[in-house]
Amino acid sequence: MLPTSQYEVQEAVLQSSVPLRVRGGGSKSALSTSSSGEAVLELSSLNGVLEYVPEEFTFTARAGTQLSEIEDMLAQNGQWLPFDPPLGGRGATLGGALAAGLSGPGRYRFGGTRDFVLGVQWVSGTGDLLRGGGRVVKNASGFDFPKMMVGSLGRFGVVTEVTFKVFPVAQQFSTMVLECDSLNDALEAMTRLSSCPLDIFSIDIEPPATLLVRLAGEGRALSLRMRRLGELLGDGEILLGEQEEDLWVQLRDFSWLSPGECLIKVPITPAVIPTLEARLVGEKSQRRYSVGGNLAWIGWHGDVNEIDIILSESNLSGLRVLGSAGAAWVGAPASAMAFARRVKDVLDREGKFLPI
Repeated sequence: MLPTSQYEVQEAVLQSSVPLRVRGGGSKSALSTSSSGEAVLELSSLNGVLEYVPEEFTFTARAGTQLSEIEDMLAQNGQWLPFDPPLGGRGATLGGALAAGLSGPGRYRFGGTRDFVLGVQWVSGTGDLLRGGGRVVKNASGFDFPKMMVGSLGRFGVVTEVTFKVFPVAQQFSTMVLECDSLNDALEAMTRLSSCPLDIFSIDIEPPATLLVRLAGEGRALSLRMRRLGELLGDGEILLGEQEEDLWVQLRDFSWLSPGECLIKVPITPAVIPTLEARLVGEKSQRRYSVGGNLAWIGWHGDVNEIDIILSESNLSGLRVLGSAGAAWVGAPASAMAFARRVKDVLDREGKFLPI
């Protein structure tokens, strides 16, 4: 089903006799590939910007609008979505970014998707068109449905329209690439940086022991902060301009993955990284530890059941983002699942959408 309006979405929900899998641009293959007994509701034709007010730093667009279109529009006014929504280069949509709850490296400095969404419009399991939040930054009316829809994977309803706040883009960026002696050294350096007054934009670790630290700001001030960063960490390679930007675009769009690998998002804390890395090191996976060590991206090309066991034994929960059709979640059940099921029982009493 390929609706072009919110009314056609309502009709599709009411008429469907099997659970609906909601798909945007299909960039997240593990979440958008259908299984038997499902129908696909594709929102790629439900696109377009409805309102953009640069001076208010807000915009409203239909859910099927591609992130690349939004990024181009914002760039013309020196603005952007600083939480770095991933997979824009693969055709990801605005609604897909919200529904999957994905953020990129910029989340370290600015927060994630839920910190920027202001309003949503969606179709419930009863075919009702509902709204939550609004189109302005100062809005505190009603239950916070916009944040609740972040990461819902289309299980609560079909998001048809979203409003986001945006920020001015930084004048310049600079990145230090530091090759540490060990993973523990990289983690120790990351811990020291978390308490220093450098206003770090992004900080990632690429195993086995490469620390990536990104700063942003005005030219002279940025140079002084990079100098201070060097004093704290020692000599590292400094990247500027296109080379620097390309590095983070590749990280954001997962260009480091090998063909055929499944991509799994795993919320973690820095303290569990050594143990998790010891379990994952080998030929079956690639890893990136992002957002100051609070998020692991795992590229896995073994049996999904194997990574499910590893995460379960580590009491970690993962979301499958790229890969073949199958269960969305692997590992230990997330603590929020019980609450999510209660919400679904209210918004989707007839089971029109996929189960949680």
